[in-house]
Amino acid sequence: MICAPPRPRPTPSTHAFSLYHDYTESREGVDNYVNVVRTGSTVSSPSAKILDTGEELKDEIMTGAQLKAAKIDTHGEQVPDDAQVVVVRFAPVAKGQSVRLRISETYTAPASYRLQDQDLVFERSFGRPRNSVVLPAGWYLTWLSIPGVIRQTDDGLTRIDFVNGRPDSIDVLIKGRKANP
Repeated sequence: MICAPPRPRPTPSTHAFSLYHDYTESREGVDNYVNVVRTGSTVSSPSAKILDTGEELKDEIMTGAQLKAAKIDTHGEQVPDDAQVVVVRFAPVAKGQSVRLRISETYTAPASYRLQDQDLVFERSFGRPRNSVVLPAGWYLTWLSIPGVIRQTDDGLTRIDFVNGRPDSIDVLIKGRKANP
C-alpha cells in the first residue's frame, strides 16, 4: 500500500491522504473485491483497474448494511452494518487463472493524519507485507517509530518504505515538519 497526500496535495490539516493497494485474486468464481474502511476513516474517489490490461473497473461505496442487502459475497469477512465499504466488481476468475487489481482511494482520517502543533503526524497500523508513505510537498521527516527505508522521489518528496515480515500488523508513527514555515 502506498499512502500519500491526494492530488492536488492539501495540507495535513485536511486529514486526507491518497492510497492505493494491489491485490491478486485467484479463487475460481470470485467476481468482486470488498475493502472495509477502518473505523474513524471515510473514503472518497475510489477507482480500480486490472493491472494486466488497464481495464477500468466498476466500484461502489456502500455501508455494511447495503452490502448485506445486496447479498454481495464478502468471502468470509465480517462487515459491521455501519462500516463504509468499497466494492470493486470484475469478471469471475476462471479456473487456474487470476486477476491483478490496483485499487486507489482517498481516505480522510483525523485521528491518523493530522497537524499537532507544527508537526505533521501520521499514525496508522499496516497489515500488508510492504507499505510506503510519501510526505506532502514541502515537508521533511523528523520522527519514525520503526525502521524504514527513507529516500527522495523523482519529484523531491520524502518516501518511507516499510517491510512487514510478521503475520500481524505493524504500528507506525511518522512525524514531519514543514521545510520553510
